[in-house]
Amino acid sequence: MVYQWIHNILSEWLPQACVLCGHGSRHHALCPDCIRDLPRFTAACTQCGLPLDVSVRPALCGHCQQHVPAYDHVISRFAYAHPISQLVANLKFRGHLHLARLFGELMAEQILSQGTAVQALLPVPLHPGRLRQRGFNQALEIARPLARALGLPTIPDAISRIRDTRPQSEQTAAQRARNIRGAFHLDKTPGFAHIAIVDDVMTSGHTVDEIAKLLRAAGIGQIEVWCVTRAWPHH
Repeated sequence: MVYQWIHNILSEWLPQACVLCGHGSRHHALCPDCIRDLPRFTAACTQCGLPLDVSVRPALCGHCQQHVPAYDHVISRFAYAHPISQLVANLKFRGHLHLARLFGELMAEQILSQGTAVQALLPVPLHPGRLRQRGFNQALEIARPLARALGLPTIPDAISRIRDTRPQSEQTAAQRARNIRGAFHLDKTPGFAHIAIVDDVMTSGHTVDEIAKLLRAAGIGQIEVWCVTRAWPHH
């Protein structure tokens, strides 16, 4: 962790090459050309953000039509494909914390370009055991620069994770809902009417839906999900 702290400090002050192409001027960790080439969706469900065929936009996906999520809207900056998937893995499992700032600021650019009425950001919490093991919560690390750029507060203490579930990425689509059910607890009612849940990757959406249900029960009127990348549910 000391090495990582020194690395992060130096990366702020010393010129470094783009982490993908190895050259070019940087936007923190990536050069403008590599940012431009990161994978994106052409069209997506207007509620859950699931990628859709271009010919049907704008539209709700079939799942949202049959099972309405507890949240209102999803904003994702990138599609979950190489190389963004590798960058997310480098953040979560290799401790490349400088990528959290990159993700937060790239998300902020998108949010600022379209405007928002969100009043506060709620990062998806980790279970205390997982937090001790990893040393940081990637959702919180992404939410901090995002909140700073937007001038919004973060509310990381409103909801806690009370069950240390198996990673959703290791579950089948059918198992994910059961795995995450009852995993969160509302510790205090947020004093905001419009909240965005922040996470790194959204796949099936069960995790953010569980959190959104708690927020709905607490009287929160508008709930969005902001994620760095949106994956297909079969990933």
